[in-house]
Amino acid sequence: MTHLLRGLAAGAAGTTALNTATYLDMVLRGRPASSTPEETVRSAERIANTSLGSEAAESAGENRRTGVGALLGIGSGLGAGLLHALLRHRLPHAPGPLLALATAAAANAISVVPMTALGVTQPRSWPASSWASDLIPHFVFGVVTAATYDLLGPRSGH
Repeated sequence: MTHLLRGLAAGAAGTTALNTATYLDMVLRGRPASSTPEETVRSAERIANTSLGSEAAESAGENRRTGVGALLGIGSGLGAGLLHALLRHRLPHAPGPLLALATAAAANAISVVPMTALGVTQPRSWPASSWASDLIPHFVFGVVTAATYDLLGPRSGH
């Protein structure tokens, strides 16, 4: 059970690192924030036949979508941290860099697959700059999550 708590903490650290890498990229390249989290929430609203806003207060709905999108990102990071804990616990002798890459790939998939399934984005059409904006922060996530997990206790996961 302790390994799962370590995984949550590591996922939280990885999420902070991913957000930091993303915001640094925005500062350095002058690019806007991605709208895909809010668009994902909007697509889910359509499927659920509900709305987080109303005609009278649509700006409140947009604010809610922004908040829910951010919370989904945090939840994805925590989930990927748990996955890392399970991998490390089951494969205590696996090379750390390999598990960091697996964690990075899992975190990326946890975010991109639902957006693709909902028709929000189509990764096959992304230019190289979009791939870099997505993969580099997820790589940072994987490295920080793996390092934090290992720093919080014994490698065996016990």
